[in-house]
Amino acid sequence: MLEFAARLLRNGGVIGYPTEAVYGLGCQPMDPAAVARILYLKRRAVSKGLILIGCSLEQLAPFVADPDSAFSDQVLASWPGPVTWIFDASPRTPGWLTGYRGTIALRLTSHPIAARLCRLTGQALVSTSANLSGRTPAKTALATRIQFNANLDYIVKGEVGKPGRPTEIRVAATNELVRAGTHRPPRSTEG
Repeated sequence: MLEFAARLLRNGGVIGYPTEAVYGLGCQPMDPAAVARILYLKRRAVSKGLILIGCSLEQLAPFVADPDSAFSDQVLASWPGPVTWIFDASPRTPGWLTGYRGTIALRLTSHPIAARLCRLTGQALVSTSANLSGRTPAKTALATRIQFNANLDYIVKGEVGKPGRPTEIRVAATNELVRAGTHRPPRSTEG
C-alpha cells in the first residue's frame, strides 16, 4: 500500500494520506506540474504557499536559508510533532512552494504513515489539508474521496493522529503564533 503510494509520488502523482490532525494532499515538492495540480484541485491560490513535511532534518534542510541556525532548540523540542514552523527559504526553494514570499513552512512529521511515505520516497513532501479552499479539512479517507472524487491518484487509508484542528503554525525566528493548533510547543528559555 505505502510502497505503491510512494511509487506514484516519485512518478508525479498526487495522493491523499493521514497526518497528525487531518488528511493531507501530497506530491513531490520540486514537481511543478504535481504542485499545480494540487492547487487546482483545492482551488488554492499559489500565493498562499504550501507546507512541506519530512521524516528527517536532512529532508527539510535544503529548503531553509540557514538550517544550522534556523533549527533552534525551540524548533527541535517540538519535532517530530504537530507544529509547523515558518523559516526563511533557501534561494533554491521554488516560489510555487513559498507563495513567492521568501519563507517556507516545514514540519518534521510524527505521523507514522506520513513519515514512512517520506522515507520511501527519500524526500520531503507537500502536505496541504485535504479540502477545497474554505471548506472543513477531511479527517478520513472516505471524506477525502468524497471531496476529490476520482481526481487523486491514490488515497492511503489510516487514522489521523489527533483529530481536530490543523497543526499549529509558528514563525521560527520570533515564535509568533500564526495559526493555533492542537499542540503547544515549549516556551522559549530566552529572556
